[in-house]
Amino acid sequence: MSSSAIIVSHGQPSDPDPAEATLAALAAEVARALPGWQVASATLAKPGALEAALTAAGPHPLVYPLFMTAGWFTGDELRKRLRDRQADILPPLGLDPGLPGMAADVLRATLSREGWQPGESRLFIAAHGSGRSRNSARDTQAFASALSQLIAFAEIRVGFVEEAPYLADVALDLGPKAICLPFFAARGGHVMDDIPEALDASEYKGVALAPIGCAPEVARLVARALETARVNA
Repeated sequence: MSSSAIIVSHGQPSDPDPAEATLAALAAEVARALPGWQVASATLAKPGALEAALTAAGPHPLVYPLFMTAGWFTGDELRKRLRDRQADILPPLGLDPGLPGMAADVLRATLSREGWQPGESRLFIAAHGSGRSRNSARDTQAFASALSQLIAFAEIRVGFVEEAPYLADVALDLGPKAICLPFFAARGGHVMDDIPEALDASEYKGVALAPIGCAPEVARLVARALETARVNA
C-alpha cells in the first residue's frame, strides 16, 4: 500500500511559480496530517514539475487532482502526462463527499458574521463550466444540490464562466443578503478577474468569499481521501 502521494492542480501557465508555491504549501500541510507519508505537489502548467514529482515519489504513488470537476484535465490530460507510470488517480476535490459539509460550515460562519438567516439569504455559486463537456456543469450542480440539503437558503443559483447561464446574468437581482461562493480550487485568473467583473456588471451587493478550494479545512479533506485510498488499496 502506497504512502506516497502527489497533489496535482492546473496552475497558471502565464506565471506558474506562485501557483506552484501555493500548492507546495498545501502539500506540506497535508503531510503534517499524515505522519510517515511523502506528499509532493505539481501543477500541470509548470514544465517538468509533474515529471520530477513522479520520479521522487517512487513506485505507485497516489495522485490527488485538486480540481473541482471530473473533466478533460483530470481524465485525458492527466493520464497522458502520467504516461506509463503506475499511479492511482483519485477523484478530484470537487467530488469529495465531505466537501459540501465543509462548505456548509464556511457558509454558516459567513451568515453568522453578517447577522443573516439562511431563509432570507441567497447563495450564488460561481463556477467554471465548459463549452466542450457537460461534466463540469453536472458536478457543480451536484455540489449545489448537496448544499441545499444542508442549508435552507432562500435560493441557490449557479453561474458559469464558459457556458450558459453566465455569471453576470445569474448574479442579477440577488439582493444585498447574498453570498458568492467561487467553486474553484485556487485563486487563478477566473477568480481574480472574471468573477469580480461579472459581479460588477450585475451590480452585486452581497459578499464574495474566497474559492472553496482555498478553505483551511481542504488539507484535512485531502489527507482523509489519501488515507482512505491507501486503506482500500
